[in-house]
Amino acid sequence: MKRILSVLLLSLTVLCSLWGCSNNSVSTDKTQTSVVNFCAYEDTNGISQINEIVLPKTLSKECKTYKFTYSSHSNNIKGYISIPNNCNSNSPFKCILYNRGGNSRIGLLTDTDTAQICSQLDRVVVASQYRGADSGTGKDEFGGADLNDLTTLVDLCESAFDFIDMTDFCVAGVSRGGMMAYMLARSDHRISRIIAVSAVSDLSRAYNEREDMRTLLTNCIGGSPEALPNEYEKRSAICWADEITVPVLMIHSKGDEQVSFSQAEALKAEFDKNGTPCTFVTYNDSTHGMHKEDISVIKDWLSK
Repeated sequence: MKRILSVLLLSLTVLCSLWGCSNNSVSTDKTQTSVVNFCAYEDTNGISQINEIVLPKTLSKECKTYKFTYSSHSNNIKGYISIPNNCNSNSPFKCILYNRGGNSRIGLLTDTDTAQICSQLDRVVVASQYRGADSGTGKDEFGGADLNDLTTLVDLCESAFDFIDMTDFCVAGVSRGGMMAYMLARSDHRISRIIAVSAVSDLSRAYNEREDMRTLLTNCIGGSPEALPNEYEKRSAICWADEITVPVLMIHSKGDEQVSFSQAEALKAEFDKNGTPCTFVTYNDSTHGMHKEDISVIKDWLSK
């Protein structure tokens, strides 16, 4: 009888070790050697509902990815984190806070987005879906109180995640995410670099140029640029470019129809006038977002 009980206990122990954070997060890829047990953060520092993502084999060889819920100013926000497999508290890695574009359900992060960036740049990548999206609570204000959701992630990276090296902390974003990157760098001294791809830098101009965006912006922000000029100004880096002093990598296509190239040109001129270190990469196409060439550009820029 004792032998049977011993066998049962051993079996349960093995099953528990394989079970992972949740029953849909089991990975059998033996190439994953990360010693960071992100599941240990469950129910600490406002973090809950941690689920390990089962990644394609090519990505699982490079990193582990988790989806989790975190608390930000009384709201529950969905986030992702991807951690290189050889990262641990004894060998912490530098970090990129990645800001998605879109709003609410548009442009939601997929389960592999942060993993792809992590595997290509060999940094921890953390990202937010923003409040009011992906079952998160609160309202997306397109750069209003939802900016706190990013500051909270920086707080976690600095104070809770001992596997992150906070030196050279980089914030990156595409489109609306680029706007958020500028705003975060303006308000948070812990940001050391900015990567802005197809970024909104003049929201009043964007409102006037994109008729299809006017209802969305009015609903998120509460009115038009004429009605609420201060709200649009605080979301527009062109209005406070002199407050951005960290190095910036700007990437923008000249034919971008979603965020005009003229926004990037005007901001680059302000950076040059103020002496802000800025690398400006342009393309003669209409792409809104990343080009395949951008990864090598970003890697080279981060290495400097």
